Amino acid sequence: MSATWWDHSAYSKRKESLQIRGRAIAAVRQFFSDQGFTEVETPAIQVSPGIDRHIQSINVSVRGPFESPDHNRFLHTSPEFAMKKLLAAGEQKIFQICHVYRNGEDGRLHHPEFTLLEWYRAHATYDELMEDVANLATETAVATSQSSFRHGGHATEIKQAWRRMSVSDAFSEFADINLLDEVAGQDELPSGKFVEGAKAAGVRCGKDDRWDDVFHRVMLECVEPKLAEGPPTLLFDFPAPVGALARPKMTDSRVCERVEAYVCGVELANGFSELTDAAEQRRRFERDQAAYTRLYGEAPPIDEDFLSALAHMPESAGMALGIDRLIMLLTGADHIRDVLWAPVDMDVQQPS
Repeated sequence: MSATWWDHSAYSKRKESLQIRGRAIAAVRQFFSDQGFTEVETPAIQVSPGIDRHIQSINVSVRGPFESPDHNRFLHTSPEFAMKKLLAAGEQKIFQICHVYRNGEDGRLHHPEFTLLEWYRAHATYDELMEDVANLATETAVATSQSSFRHGGHATEIKQAWRRMSVSDAFSEFADINLLDEVAGQDELPSGKFVEGAKAAGVRCGKDDRWDDVFHRVMLECVEPKLAEGPPTLLFDFPAPVGALARPKMTDSRVCERVEAYVCGVELANGFSELTDAAEQRRRFERDQAAYTRLYGEAPPIDEDFLSALAHMPESAGMALGIDRLIMLLTGADHIRDVLWAPVDMDVQQPS
């Protein structure tokens, strides 16, 4: 029988990584404090956890005192909605470090409860976010006395310049696919040319695959492995159909102002120039609700209060970064459980 997480021997193996974790989180707070950010705290229990066809939420039932009825709520998958409401209330630069919750996630880089850092800048774009994430990662590494980021046999020096690459350039270089000629809606069938290009790159495609199925497989199998090599990479300008809450790029409506940061092949952070068009955001939510229902059953509701707040929110940019993944990169840990003080005990059997 394998040792439990609190077994002295098992715990001792994680102790150094946990000490680095503490110094890293202190460095993250110092980074934002030095730039005049305000640290905020928002509730984990929300009317809607966010609607994303690739993220499953966890339902909770909340009851008030005495004979109050139950209220169906959700543990947030991100503090995004609440933090954007704070921007609408007038906050300018805010950050938060909190636990978030996602169903159906458990593996080397995933855990059902994990620590997320999110920050938002009013009157900014994803260009500022790209500077933020590179500087934050570097300063945190310096503060924890690390000279490189490490994962899965790959390493990169912390002071190496970060590479910027558009998603279309990545598809062209790593899969020989002209992505912008193949942009379609998420729920649409991919063109024959897109499928053939994916197959030629070694990607399996099914007859019922939708456009975004093919896109994400090419990303996973052709693009992301190549990002493990060389310097940290900022992958930007994603196709509009996978824009989530990002605004369209003014100079090319086929793409949106979304950026993801990759270090040693690990997706570390994801950010946007934020969409503030409530009508367009509702359309995207309704589309994602339909996809979520098709995949998992009943979808979470739309947060109507969030849509109302968008009318009062300034043009802004925001980014989410996985704290546990950052600690993995700083320590060279192979598994997310190696950098957690205590994991969710998924395998523990309760007495009947």
